[in-house]
Amino acid sequence: MDVAEEIAQLKKARNAVILAHNYTRGEVQDVADFTGDSLELARRATEVKADVIVFCGVWFMAETAKILNPDKTVLIPEPSAGCPMADMVTGEQLRALKAKHPGAKAVCYVNSTAEVKAECDICVTSGNAEKVMARFAPDEQILFVPDQHLGGHIAGLLKREYTLWPGYCPTHAAITVKAIEAARAQHPGAPVMVHPECARDVRSAADQRLSTGGMCRFARETDATEIIVGTEIGILHRLRKENPGKRFYPVSERIVCPNMKKTTLENLAESLRDMKTEVTVPAEIAVRAKRTIDAMLAIS
Repeated sequence: MDVAEEIAQLKKARNAVILAHNYTRGEVQDVADFTGDSLELARRATEVKADVIVFCGVWFMAETAKILNPDKTVLIPEPSAGCPMADMVTGEQLRALKAKHPGAKAVCYVNSTAEVKAECDICVTSGNAEKVMARFAPDEQILFVPDQHLGGHIAGLLKREYTLWPGYCPTHAAITVKAIEAARAQHPGAPVMVHPECARDVRSAADQRLSTGGMCRFARETDATEIIVGTEIGILHRLRKENPGKRFYPVSERIVCPNMKKTTLENLAESLRDMKTEVTVPAEIAVRAKRTIDAMLAIS
């Protein structure tokens, strides 16, 4: 029996569902019940009927699934799979920022810890941030954590000014305008789509600024048969699988999130076999964080 077959059997025995982010390894995506971006996975987590959720991604995503499903067992195959951007702001730091801006609304990117979510008024993902942020009144002061690039992107779209926390995604920070220009020269005529976690000059150099879910929709709907992709290269597996008649080129093969690649078929099987590692969130934090996530889901 190969590992994929063992996972299928264990999943049935445990009454489990496997959720995987678009950046995980291709073979992990292939055994998952659902693959998506942060918004898609958050929505799917609220619809799960299984007793066990195995989350293939990084820690804050598994935390979010647990917050939305307090009575279910949530497992993460590799507990060391963290998110450097999420770790760039703490609940204590956010409380201090709020104290300096009394009355301001605190908004967090979903790429944040449960503790930070618990301190916020609402959460956003890269896929719904514009829609969610458009709900705020023009005179409301906004504190946006932790991603300065996503926050700046949405502020620009809505012609607003936000107080931005200086956090960022190291993987997306590695994408440069020079790399985009080189990719365009190699694939003339191919549109360039980048993630809004990229820096401002990179976003300006691209044709589309999209979440990974948005990239998948654009790829399906566009007449273009060749597309240059500016995000973590794990998305290429899904794009190629869903669009066999089109060709996708990474801005750079080096745009890899090491944490997203920590989940393997082997540790996924071990997670189901031994029911580890279980994700827990302190009840007081979970209740407050859930209000933040629910506020987002009610809009999006």
